[in-house]
Amino acid sequence: MMIQLRTPRLTLIPLNNPLLQVWMQSGRKDLEKILELQPNHWNLELFYEQETVQALRDYWIPQTAKFPLDYYWYTNWEIILTASSCSVGGIGFAGLPDNDGATEIGYALDQKFRGQGIATEAVQALCDWAFQDSGLRIIRAETPVNNVGSQRVLEKNDFQKTGEKTLALENPMQVFTWERLR
Repeated sequence: MMIQLRTPRLTLIPLNNPLLQVWMQSGRKDLEKILELQPNHWNLELFYEQETVQALRDYWIPQTAKFPLDYYWYTNWEIILTASSCSVGGIGFAGLPDNDGATEIGYALDQKFRGQGIATEAVQALCDWAFQDSGLRIIRAETPVNNVGSQRVLEKNDFQKTGEKTLALENPMQVFTWERLR
């Protein structure tokens, strides 16, 4: 039985390594079929689309293979709108809590579904689940300084802004850093 988290409107399903392999090799349509979801092509800005593809290839697939028992700390959780049975985005952590008891959360939501509180609900559910791990003390996040919607999601989930930094990407990006303490 696969782990699932449920909220009033959402079901969150973490993808194990075989499901991630299907996504990588065959695409989201085949993944949606296996999960018995209605098809929904995610509409993401290019940066988030590229970040998702890179995470799938360079992080989620190798890490879920390396940590099959704790895969849910290293993968994308599908954000499923229960009423329409379609995936509207993804959310996940950057691994088990480190020696400082910290991990990082990230999420992306299909543009068609933004502004409805879905990301806020998903972040709340995943943080509540994660804080059941007694080793977790801090959940960190980063948001582009111009992404006010994502910043509001974190504020509504008791994250505090801790600073600002430049991500060394092909096109450098200013981000705010955030933390939520247990």
